[in-house]
Amino acid sequence: MKRNIHVLQIAFTYIGTIVGAGFATGQEILQFFTQYGRWATLTIMLSTLIFVWLGTKMMLIAHDISARSYEDLNKHLFGARAGKWISWFTLIILIGVNSVMLAGAGSVFVERLHLHYQTGLLITLIGTYLLLSKGIKAILHMNTIVVPMMMIMSILLINSTLSMPNPQSFITNTSDYSILRAWISPLLYTSFNLAMAQAVLVPLGSQTFSRKTIRWGGVLGGIGVGFMLMSAHFAMSAHMPGIRQFEIPMGSIAYRLGALVEIIYILLIFMEIFSTFVADIYGVSLQIRQHIQISPKLITLFIMLTCFLISQFGFSSLLSVLYPIFGMLSLMWVSKLIMAGRGGPFRSSRPRSSFRHSDSKSGGTRHG
Repeated sequence: MKRNIHVLQIAFTYIGTIVGAGFATGQEILQFFTQYGRWATLTIMLSTLIFVWLGTKMMLIAHDISARSYEDLNKHLFGARAGKWISWFTLIILIGVNSVMLAGAGSVFVERLHLHYQTGLLITLIGTYLLLSKGIKAILHMNTIVVPMMMIMSILLINSTLSMPNPQSFITNTSDYSILRAWISPLLYTSFNLAMAQAVLVPLGSQTFSRKTIRWGGVLGGIGVGFMLMSAHFAMSAHMPGIRQFEIPMGSIAYRLGALVEIIYILLIFMEIFSTFVADIYGVSLQIRQHIQISPKLITLFIMLTCFLISQFGFSSLLSVLYPIFGMLSLMWVSKLIMAGRGGPFRSSRPRSSFRHSDSKSGGTRHG
């Protein structure tokens, strides 16, 4: 029973890490999948397989090499010198992505709650700062609550779409884009998200003793990501092309289900953005703390201030420009992960308790 709970914690944290601002709001799914019409159903299936395979492999490698942060993983994949430079470049990308998530939180407050953009940014930043002191356990517990609720909401959206006049749109919609672009899109999407998820999945895998727990958590997490991708695509396809005008397309669909459902869904969107933002800031701070010996609180404040300044450009503009570029750059990283020899799924598990103890003060792990 205890191992099963830990498997679910890993799975939910994996899902919560991928389901950030672009995913939860629907913008990410719209741009990488739904706009390609009937091809999106097949490309989502491909993405699900990649998430199951490479997400699990990443955590297993981190477990095997006892990685302190994603920099240790990159040094393992690329060598000490190249891995160090790639880690710093990944840091820049992560700050950009976190800025997108922060902007997404601001957009939720503007478009759905009719509050000021800066209000959403400040609430997210303050909440993040308060939670980060609790380390990865806070991230695990948060996703254990938020992700199941998001899955329930996904089922409600599927049920609602089935009653519409055109629920088959997800396999009948056409697209002006080329087939080649439609099939490259899921590769860019999964590469980008896996490269970004390393900030969370590497310390998660490293702090988990049992390889079997990691393996099942990764499989269930990848399948869960695929289910949520498909449900959002199914719902948005029935509202194409009008759904493209919204900054938060999934919020506009929830609005049609009634005020209570809309409020719950908007709250969940914010919580998914918030949980991913907290997790990524945690991963970035671990990497910086390997090189700069100053107060972790100062590091956290600096990262959040940088994200706040970049987020002033707005959510959809950042998403449409930064994500495709980062996706292309992430293809090289994923290629090295595919070729990595360690972290195979069939090595024996360590006969110990499921989680290593985390040193909350230093951000490291004790290997007792």
